[in-house]
Amino acid sequence: MPRQVFFYDQPERFVAGTVGQPGARAFYLQASARGRITSVLLEKTQVAALAERIEEVLDEALRRSGGDPAIPATAPQDLLDTAPLDLPLEQEFRVGTMALAWDSVDSCLVVEAQALIEDEDDEEAAETVFEDDDNGPDMLRVRLTGAMARVFAKRALDLVAAGRKPCPFCNLPLDPEGHLCPRANGYRR
Repeated sequence: MPRQVFFYDQPERFVAGTVGQPGARAFYLQASARGRITSVLLEKTQVAALAERIEEVLDEALRRSGGDPAIPATAPQDLLDTAPLDLPLEQEFRVGTMALAWDSVDSCLVVEAQALIEDEDDEEAAETVFEDDDNGPDMLRVRLTGAMARVFAKRALDLVAAGRKPCPFCNLPLDPEGHLCPRANGYRR
């Protein structure tokens, strides 16, 4: 089946969002422009890693440029997006591999999220992830301004932090009814 690439060059909206209650949330990346919406499912750790890496890439691009005005040092308050995910929420694929790059010519961040390859043991399938041909996995490719990338990263980090509170003893997430803390010898805290 041919690869499907969902491409957004400076989308109207690019956000990370969730569905469900803390402890049972599903995490999504969602891009939208001109009435078209693309949503892809991913793990909480992938959202956190993406947001942290975006901040690092933007900080490095800002440092190398000597203070390029296209890259704000923090997320502009007037661009912050706290609205829920757009509906209908239809998952295109589950994210496996992600990539980031700063395009210094156009002063924008390129984010790529590729579909998870089901057959991880197939060496040939794993090699197609890094090829940009018609037979690779489906992909979401988004080009963002520096300001929009900062806003995405801030929202994503806030989203990850809004989950269940950590246990003060073991740092594992607490369920509403407590949890079996490995540091409490099997007693419920």
